[in-house]
Amino acid sequence: MRGPVELTTQRAKTLALLLLASTQFIVVVDASIVNVALPSIGTDLKFAQDDLSWVINSYTLVFGGCLLLGGRLADLLGRRRLFMTGLILFSVASLAGGLAATDLQLIVARAFQGLGAALVSPAALSIVTTTFAEGAERNKALGVWGAVAGAGGAAGVLLGGVLTEYLGWEWVLWVNVPIGLAAAALAPRLLPESRDDHEHRSFDVPGAFAVTAGLAVLVYAVVDAESAGWGSTQTVGLLVVALALIAGFLLIESRARKPLLPLSTFRLKTLRGANVVGLLIGMSLFSMFYFVSLYLQQVLGYDALKAGFAYLPLSIVIILSAGAASVLVTRVGFKPVLIFGLSCVALGLLWFSRVSVGGSFAADVLGPSIVAAVGLGFSFVPVTIAAVTKTRPDQAGLASGLINTSQQVGGALGVAILASIAASVSGVNPQGRPTPDQLVKLTDGFSAAFLTGAGFALVGAIAAVLLISGDDSREMAEAAKAGEAPAVAV
Repeated sequence: MRGPVELTTQRAKTLALLLLASTQFIVVVDASIVNVALPSIGTDLKFAQDDLSWVINSYTLVFGGCLLLGGRLADLLGRRRLFMTGLILFSVASLAGGLAATDLQLIVARAFQGLGAALVSPAALSIVTTTFAEGAERNKALGVWGAVAGAGGAAGVLLGGVLTEYLGWEWVLWVNVPIGLAAAALAPRLLPESRDDHEHRSFDVPGAFAVTAGLAVLVYAVVDAESAGWGSTQTVGLLVVALALIAGFLLIESRARKPLLPLSTFRLKTLRGANVVGLLIGMSLFSMFYFVSLYLQQVLGYDALKAGFAYLPLSIVIILSAGAASVLVTRVGFKPVLIFGLSCVALGLLWFSRVSVGGSFAADVLGPSIVAAVGLGFSFVPVTIAAVTKTRPDQAGLASGLINTSQQVGGALGVAILASIAASVSGVNPQGRPTPDQLVKLTDGFSAAFLTGAGFALVGAIAAVLLISGDDSREMAEAAKAGEAPAVAV
């Protein structure tokens, strides 16, 4: 096995982190950049209202479903090589998405974008976790990573608004092409290659197929449940198939020589808890961006540009709160910071649930945006640190892939579930500008979705209290302050 990535000077480490974090920023941005463009995309490509969520779900679902396989491929074939390959695929899919002439073409292109992102993200995070020593140094690096992940969602909406207004919705996808290719070109200069040279190479394709297919069927069943009926043969049948595929995945992993996800990994209590919480963070926060964008444009009548700039306070507060969170984690541990963050997310979404037809940005969006942004920064950073705490060096990539998977799959499921709830409550599918009656019904649907999202965040806070080890949290903080690495579980 080759050693970890050799970056011997602080300047080299800083440049590498800058490239890796910038790439992660683009990956996360692409999960939300299309939010503001959704009404324009729906009009041009003739999407049904409740099918619009697939523009987001096709990306986040494939991204989340393939992250574990992407991490395994990076370990075996080379982290830098997979990082570059993923960037090129991501860029080509972005170009194809902007050229899409039908709704199906766009959804397929977004799925391939997700596949490219699934190759890039675990390779990048694995380089971060093996380059920076566990403790204060890694906490600072993961603080940057968390700030990027959190701010990327809000910044994507802002960037999407500017591009949609001045250049057209296609550019929310085309903007990735030069950035992705430039990052791929810089990688050989800034990121030395590293891989696991174990003699047995196994990609666990059956496991990857089972978990990805299972999650895809699960999300489709939830998305289509409103039109098919929650108790219909189709919905029940799809849910059974999804559970069978996921159960099959667990069976495959228990018997595979080189499983995609060794089940022994879940012996670490904090890792288990962090992934449960990460799933709930994704379910609550991804849907927030989706519904706030629709509320601003469909109810308040904002154009894409104005809706994008409405996210500026959210972006700024996320960056500031993530920076503060990385400092607090070192001082008091990740558990109390995470609980506080999720409580703020729940409060912000509860506030959002009070949206009204006659509302305004100042009364209905600004206040809850700031509260939710504080919660987002104080959630992403500690949950990422918790997910890799006490893991062995050879587990770091897997642990990083797991928390990314939990958040992305949570995002896909959250948008699917809440879009279904909103559609069920509103019962309308406006074409063009909604009528006054439709506006009332739409707002009722958005309110129900926000309220449910607040419930997910509250459950996440409770899960953080019960499932994450306070001893691990305190030990990490004490070791970080002393400049030592905490003990590794065996």
